[in-house]
Amino acid sequence: MDRQDTKRHLEEVKNAMSEAVEHLKNELVKIRAGKADPSMLKGVKVDYYGNLTPLNQVANIIASDAHTIAIQPWDKSTIPLIEKAILNANLGFNPDNNGEVVRVNVPPLTEERRKELVKQAKNEGENTRISIRNSRRDANEELKKMEKDGLSEDLRHDAEDDVQKLTDDFNKKIDELLDQKEKDIMKI
Repeated sequence: MDRQDTKRHLEEVKNAMSEAVEHLKNELVKIRAGKADPSMLKGVKVDYYGNLTPLNQVANIIASDAHTIAIQPWDKSTIPLIEKAILNANLGFNPDNNGEVVRVNVPPLTEERRKELVKQAKNEGENTRISIRNSRRDANEELKKMEKDGLSEDLRHDAEDDVQKLTDDFNKKIDELLDQKEKDIMKI
């Protein structure tokens, strides 16, 4: 066991932590911040000829203004399927259509709802922190096993310090993401 083994191990840890932060970013996108954004419909899947297909693969989605998302289907016969998919996604939206375009009105958020959304974002952040801590714990346990297999104690301590630095860096990224999301949600 040598420094190369610890570097390889640290890369694995960094990748796991990066994935956790990416997951947080994806979850935060789903929490609406008051203005219309096509990414609010990112998780919506349409039953398109028996296949659950992402909405963006059956229609063009744009924010036509601050409170409206317009969905232009490529096949007009899918309009009822798109409306049903949006309702089934439980996003709190009521789609309507004019035979050409499905429109989703994004109502303004109340102060109470904004606070709930901030709480939801912080909860997602805490779940990500737990994942980061679990990665750190697993990494340190693996380093102890590597020490038993011949890794020097100094290299293990250095690698544990590096794991802690990674943990601190990723926790800082989580804080930044949550701060930005809270500002977006609370901005009227």
